Amino acid sequence: MGTRKKVHAFVRVKPTDDFAHEMIRYGDDKRSIDIHLKKDIRRGVVNNQQIDWSFKLDGVLHDASQDLVYETVAKDVVSQALNGYNGTIMCYGQTGAGKTYTMTGATENYKHRGILPRALQQVFRMIEERPTHAITVRVSYLEIYNESLFDLLSTLPYVGPSVTPMTIVENPQGVFIKGLSVHLTSQEEDAFSLLFEGETNRIIASHTMNKNSSRSHCIFTIYLEAHSRTLSEEKYITSKINLVDLAGSERLGKSGSEGRVLKEATYINKSLSFLEQAIIALGDQKRDHIPFRQCKLTHALKDSLGGNCNMVLVTNIYGEAAQLEETLSSLRFASRMKLVTTEPAINEKYDAERMVKNLEKELALLKQELAIHDSLTNRTFVTYEAMDEIQIAEINSQVRRYLEGTLDEIDIINLRQIKEVFNQFRVVLSQQEQEVESTLRRKYTLIDRNDFAAISAVQKAGLVDVDGHLVGEPEGQNFGLGVAPFSTKPGKKAKSKKTFKEPLRPDTPPSKPVAFEEFKNERGSEINRIFKENKSILNERRKRASETTQRINAIKREIDVTKEALDFQKSLREKQGEYENKGLMIIDEEEFLLILKLKDLKKQYRSEYQDLRDLRAEIQYCQHLVDQCRHRLLMEFDIWYNESFVIPEDMHMALKPGSSIRPGMVPVNRIVSLGEDDQDKFSQLQQRVLPEGPDSISFYNAKVKTEQKHNYLKTMMGLQQAHRK
Repeated sequence: MGTRKKVHAFVRVKPTDDFAHEMIRYGDDKRSIDIHLKKDIRRGVVNNQQIDWSFKLDGVLHDASQDLVYETVAKDVVSQALNGYNGTIMCYGQTGAGKTYTMTGATENYKHRGILPRALQQVFRMIEERPTHAITVRVSYLEIYNESLFDLLSTLPYVGPSVTPMTIVENPQGVFIKGLSVHLTSQEEDAFSLLFEGETNRIIASHTMNKNSSRSHCIFTIYLEAHSRTLSEEKYITSKINLVDLAGSERLGKSGSEGRVLKEATYINKSLSFLEQAIIALGDQKRDHIPFRQCKLTHALKDSLGGNCNMVLVTNIYGEAAQLEETLSSLRFASRMKLVTTEPAINEKYDAERMVKNLEKELALLKQELAIHDSLTNRTFVTYEAMDEIQIAEINSQVRRYLEGTLDEIDIINLRQIKEVFNQFRVVLSQQEQEVESTLRRKYTLIDRNDFAAISAVQKAGLVDVDGHLVGEPEGQNFGLGVAPFSTKPGKKAKSKKTFKEPLRPDTPPSKPVAFEEFKNERGSEINRIFKENKSILNERRKRASETTQRINAIKREIDVTKEALDFQKSLREKQGEYENKGLMIIDEEEFLLILKLKDLKKQYRSEYQDLRDLRAEIQYCQHLVDQCRHRLLMEFDIWYNESFVIPEDMHMALKPGSSIRPGMVPVNRIVSLGEDDQDKFSQLQQRVLPEGPDSISFYNAKVKTEQKHNYLKTMMGLQQAHRK
């Protein structure tokens, strides 16, 4: 087992313009935080009210960027996970204090991504740096809502909703969630896609303290398994990283929660209370029983809380005086968490496949010893190796001669030879069956009993009667016709005197991409033309917006330069002495020209910015038109494809005008997605990815694919509702 170590606890203060400087102070080492309250004079002269608190932590993050938070809090935990140590990072605090922003970040902006996406990135970067190990990555996403377990990745098409409810199960290896889907990810983009898929399924609500308040506890788990590429290495290591985003504690009087939100707040506060009880018990060395089973949250985190794990807590607090009471409560929780100790150790397991290879080596040595023993007992003709092709051919010959009667018996040498004799009996029997079937096919034209059209044709031709009896030419001319059994594949059919009309549609429908191109040129040509026109207008507006943005950036840079020059002139004037005339400040000509230039630049900036806002509104409208055309094109294509290639021919009469079935009532099974063209992809790379660097490509690709998928699902639901109407 590993050595015991204390949980690391950090505090992150939410930025605010109304920071309580007189009540909240930080230590010089950035590892302590002091809280001071003024005495309540209403309590009288004898007043034992505590007014000062001091909390020692592992770090205080004030006005810290997402980069600094990750480097300080999570980087070492993720790094050690690839060495076989489990890790848990938990965000705790009052509602609206920034827990989800710290853990997940803003998924729309790469720079503002949180601990979770950065951890995924670090994992795949470190895997690339370890070519000597084969490392697999799996992920899961669990939600605990109102004391019920939900799989946030169950909406994926290959997972589907679970029939039985998920349960928490304990075994000697630890705690796991029965029924929770775990997904293999081979690259960074796939992991981001799973993260964004789960984020879209989270339950949020709005109240007075937070417009997007998480109403559930969420645990995103990264499972790692590392195998050495050296064959002699039987051991391999496993680890998991739990990234926990807790729902925020609420004062119902402040949040103003009602109805469903009030019920959710009750469950949240109750589970957080049980979590604090478990932490207090873990910090007390005299306690034998830890109440993990009081709620689903503490039960699911049993391994992480005081177990085999590197544990880090990030406590998110407000810096405002109005929230000081909740801030004190959160800091007390952090100080209690620091008393908890864990015992992280490397998780080593043994690879069964590599153990088999080592056993095979040992088996080879034993065979060599057996060969020596056989030579000493005059059994040198006995072999224990696998038979080669010559030996198998000899056994096949013996079997044939035995069946023909030219060989009385087959000599038995060892068990392997006995098995091969029986195998060759099977081979010879199969060959004889094939020869009989081939002889029948040469003599007769075989027809499957299920091929009713062919049977009807030969009956009309007079080759078989209504009872199925064969009618052939005079014997000896090698002509005949038979009906094959059900298991027999039909051969070439005899040409009848009547010629059958070829079907109007191909035997197999064309692939949807090929059919889609045909549809755009024929039946969907008008919709496709409108779609292209709208797309052209959209691209032109995007180009103008890009040019306007460049001009705005250039003006902004010039404004900054002018401001710096103006500040320099002001500082120079202050050093040299300021002069006034009739109460007016006297400035030199150069400073006056800079003031005029700055005024003109600001006017240009406002004008260009207004143009950009107008262009963005036009782009949004054009994008809406393009999306409408795309959805219409896909809907029409689906109707055309199903009616042209999927619906049986005998149903086409029902689809004609005046019939009871209207076009579009055919069930929709699959629609080819009309993806964005190269111009759209280039525009996205130009506007989003390139300014962030190449590392952000996987992040944005996963985000775009997730958004496209959900837009597609919304469109499909709308189409199905329209079909029902």
